[in-house]
Amino acid sequence: MNDVVVGPLDLAARVDEALAVQALAFGLTHDEIGVRRHIVLRHLTSPGARALGATASDGRLVGFVYGMPNDRGHWWSTVVEPYLRYVGQDHWLDDSFVITELHVHPAFQKRGIGRTLITTITDGADEPRSILSAIDADRSPARTLYRALGYEDLARRVVFPSAPSPYAVMGAFLPLRRG
Repeated sequence: MNDVVVGPLDLAARVDEALAVQALAFGLTHDEIGVRRHIVLRHLTSPGARALGATASDGRLVGFVYGMPNDRGHWWSTVVEPYLRYVGQDHWLDDSFVITELHVHPAFQKRGIGRTLITTITDGADEPRSILSAIDADRSPARTLYRALGYEDLARRVVFPSAPSPYAVMGAFLPLRRG
């Protein structure tokens, strides 16, 4: 990670660069990028929303994370709430900082960049815990990282409209585990 610096990111100004990273890391189509652009810009108007970026020495954005205090009225919360309620975990939607997106360019993965992004952004959260969703694949790099940081499964096989795969909702108490 020596050639990458993590710091505050004006995500609205660099949204296209961030979505290009997300497209590579997550396999998005051109149409999906367009839809997500509007979603990101809308999220950034939410109270407490903030972003961090990972910038290579040449100035390229190679990773980013953004999140905000969770709001039960947001679309994501309305989708996951019935799944969490079913397993008695819907209280996690209150007093939580939600990690909305976290992506690292594939050429820069496995260097600790994702770990640094998520721990740094949650270290600045006022909430006592964090929640997120990830594709529900037990051995994926993302889920492995989240578990190492202390996130535990709250609900599994969560279906988002138009998503090709089910997701898991995970939660962790803050600060996140280190080491």
